Amino acid sequence: ARGFSIPLQRPADCGDTRYFDISRLACGPCGAHQRQSAGGSSCVCQPGYRMVSSNGGSSIICEKCPENMSGVTQDGWNCIICPKGLTSEGKCKCLNNEILVERSIDGILLNEALCIHCNGSEHSLSASDASGNRCVRCDQTFINVSKSCDCSSPNILIGGLCFSAGESLPLKGVATVHFGQLGLTVTSAWFLQNLQSSASACWSHSNLTACQALGNMCVMNMNSLSPSSADACGLFQYIYVNTARLGIVHSVAFWRHNLPWLYYGDLPGLASQALEANNFPAVFSFKGTEKDVKLQFIAASFDAAGNFLKWQSLEGGVLQLCPDTQTKLDAAYAFGTTYQQSCKISLSKILLDFPNPIFYDLFLEYNGDNGQQSLWAVPVLNLNLQYSEMFVNQGSNMNNWLLTRRFFLVDALSGKENSLGKLPRVIRIASKITISIRLVPQSQRGAIYPPLVTVAYTDVLVQNPETQSVKVSFSVSYEMNQSEAQTDIALGVLGGLAVLWSLLKTTGWKRRTGSSAIDLQTVLKFLLFYAGDLANVFFLITVGTGIYWLVFFKAQKFVSVLLPLPSQEEEFVTYIACAFSLKALQFLHLLVSQLTVDIFFIDWERPKGRVLKAVEGEGVIRSAAAPVSIWRTYFIANEWHEIQTVRKINPLFQVIAVLFFLEVVGFSNLALMDSSSSLTRSSESYIAPWSRTLRFGVSAALWLAIAFLQILFFSVFYERFVEDKISQFVDLCCMSNISVFLLSHSCFGYYIHGRSVHGQADTNMEEMNLNLKREADNLCSQRGLLPGTECQTFQISLSRRMRLHYDRIHEALTRKRGPARLVDSSANTFEQSTRAYNTMNKFLGSFIDHVHKEMDYIVKDKLLLERILGMELMEPLDKSIFYNDEGQAFTDVLYYGNETTLLVFDVLFFSVVDLASQSFVLAAILTYLQQEIFRFIRNTLGQKNLASKTLVDQRFLI
Repeated sequence: ARGFSIPLQRPADCGDTRYFDISRLACGPCGAHQRQSAGGSSCVCQPGYRMVSSNGGSSIICEKCPENMSGVTQDGWNCIICPKGLTSEGKCKCLNNEILVERSIDGILLNEALCIHCNGSEHSLSASDASGNRCVRCDQTFINVSKSCDCSSPNILIGGLCFSAGESLPLKGVATVHFGQLGLTVTSAWFLQNLQSSASACWSHSNLTACQALGNMCVMNMNSLSPSSADACGLFQYIYVNTARLGIVHSVAFWRHNLPWLYYGDLPGLASQALEANNFPAVFSFKGTEKDVKLQFIAASFDAAGNFLKWQSLEGGVLQLCPDTQTKLDAAYAFGTTYQQSCKISLSKILLDFPNPIFYDLFLEYNGDNGQQSLWAVPVLNLNLQYSEMFVNQGSNMNNWLLTRRFFLVDALSGKENSLGKLPRVIRIASKITISIRLVPQSQRGAIYPPLVTVAYTDVLVQNPETQSVKVSFSVSYEMNQSEAQTDIALGVLGGLAVLWSLLKTTGWKRRTGSSAIDLQTVLKFLLFYAGDLANVFFLITVGTGIYWLVFFKAQKFVSVLLPLPSQEEEFVTYIACAFSLKALQFLHLLVSQLTVDIFFIDWERPKGRVLKAVEGEGVIRSAAAPVSIWRTYFIANEWHEIQTVRKINPLFQVIAVLFFLEVVGFSNLALMDSSSSLTRSSESYIAPWSRTLRFGVSAALWLAIAFLQILFFSVFYERFVEDKISQFVDLCCMSNISVFLLSHSCFGYYIHGRSVHGQADTNMEEMNLNLKREADNLCSQRGLLPGTECQTFQISLSRRMRLHYDRIHEALTRKRGPARLVDSSANTFEQSTRAYNTMNKFLGSFIDHVHKEMDYIVKDKLLLERILGMELMEPLDKSIFYNDEGQAFTDVLYYGNETTLLVFDVLFFSVVDLASQSFVLAAILTYLQQEIFRFIRNTLGQKNLASKTLVDQRFLI
């Protein structure tokens, strides 16, 4: 690495006696009697020496001039006599209004230079030009005032122009520029040279170029409106007010003859009149034969001296300081496409590209009623405008805005304190330009208000241009009155309905718990129910809003809606965050409820005969009933454990399918803030920024659509012809001769009647197949709880007496896990649990068989109103109630019966991650991970609850 290292040297580092060698990129010594040239990359002879030969760089030879010819010609090759003295560079000089002549007309070098006086008499009227090389006709103001090229007293010479002493000239101008951000006021060399002369020429002679130059200096001074100041804007206002007799241009009250149009007036309310009083006389459409999606901006451009340059289209990146491809730059003016561009640019590049400011008067081109091309003036809101007392603070109130017309991109001219200086002291840059287009309310034909250009300037103190940089941005935004979207009204109405629905849920919950008192638990339960219902309200509103914008914005022919701006989306994002937070709370509540259900497997199998059994401790053998196999119970417990997290969709397929359609098919492109509804984008075309509203609308719509198709597929095809795990579990219970008794509340639960119609299930294969054949041939009774029915699943509403009896038996089941002081240490824990299990099995079996008349039950159908409200209207006072259930309502304690809650939670989780990261891939990965994590938690804790409540050893749950 050391072999390829060179020292860094700059031309400024070389000093006067060395030059910068461009071939070596290093300083080299100049020869004898030589010094560094003005450019720094070569050597020149010292004063008093002429060049004998020169090949560039240091390859020159210098020779001293004779004593009697001490001057050197302008080209440096010859010595010459200078009659009127030498300059600091050793060359001849002449007096004012004289030109230097070193050669005759045929090119012969003179021995002595001549200083020829330009004839300013009435017949010649000539004077030397700025370089002093030739005589030219003097300025017309000299001729008008003095009939000569002399502007002697009492006439007044201002900025190279001559004015009569009797003329009423404007006030003495203040040649300063105020840079408010730096708190710095600079005496500008450009203003010193041109301000007073431009104002005087504009006032006295109505000189069009001078008036434009004066207007430009006012714009460079940020349109200062201080009435007591005689700066550029003060002089402009003086002329504007006192030339009302000249009339106006194009019927525009603020555009005076001979003057540039700088302001829309300084009266409050004029801004709203200019921006909203009239619609732009053209309409825009996205599709069809009348498709028109191009904003034809055109600008009249002027240089700092007031010369008109040309009419200039904004295409090609005229206003964009950041470099980019032509296609992407021109995309800024595609109607409906939100455009954003920002970058950092070095100060050295800005100074190189914009040595002199260009001023723009912006218009929007359109075709008039008669087909003639017309222009609509585009107002400018200068955020750096220096206000009078009337406009101390613009704020967001449009009536307080003071609109202007002319603007520039870079001003490296007014900040120069010395006209000969290379660098300005301060440079002013348009660091943020925004073109805002607003849609007319209730517009059905693409009508817009006149666009508004908002410009914010940054003042930069020039210190080291190579290391300094400025962040600049350019954007085009579209907006409409978002109050037309009645989301707040919808939230209020649906939120009120959610309160009523939550009260009904709480009432139903109170009935199912067998309690009528309103306590803290009741209030907490109501809040949990309300959280879930309010989450659904937020979800409906946000999904509806997202799909509304997606459909109506992308599919519209004539522009009638525009997307909300990022600042206007904050409320929408807040709704999504609220929906997710509340839905997460509901999901956790659901998870806890499912993990605490009471469950018991009722084994209907009876012993087959009797066996001889030794009695422990007595040493005798007695006859006892043959034991019933526990393996069927273990088998059913395992099957129940497996279906705890079965869902109506395949979560992995759901995530992959959504990601496939978004990223591979290209549905994500619908979320871009442009008018295109294409699913593909060219890599060379401009990619608009994402709309969070459209992003949520696209992802939520896709997620719900794919989930709906999955549910339809599983319910219509898969569960009918391949596998229905829920129905298979019910069938398996019947074949295993085991019923399932579930309690999700104190006095409410579910019952799966699994009593075998064959009486025995613990049999061999041959008898099992024979039983199945008999059932298929309809040679046995039906499986239902009631004779002659097929209904095996029920919702049960228990009487208070039944629940108390159940709790007394159940207490023995759980006592071994209670405090040590409550456990009978003298008894065998296993035997206690076995005895309690048998007691519970016998009690529940006898309860189902109507043995306990004081705890009997009835079977009935639910009323339609009860099904709609999800609650029971009849209280089980004396008898419990079994409600026929053909819809497998027991899945409410499983994932399967809560697919809606899980689905909405997944959609919101996916959307929240995506909105935070702007990455569909990351959102999909994290969504799948949270699904797996919660499924693992549900399985693990559900397994523990199952083992605890049913006395099935957890080691047998696999």
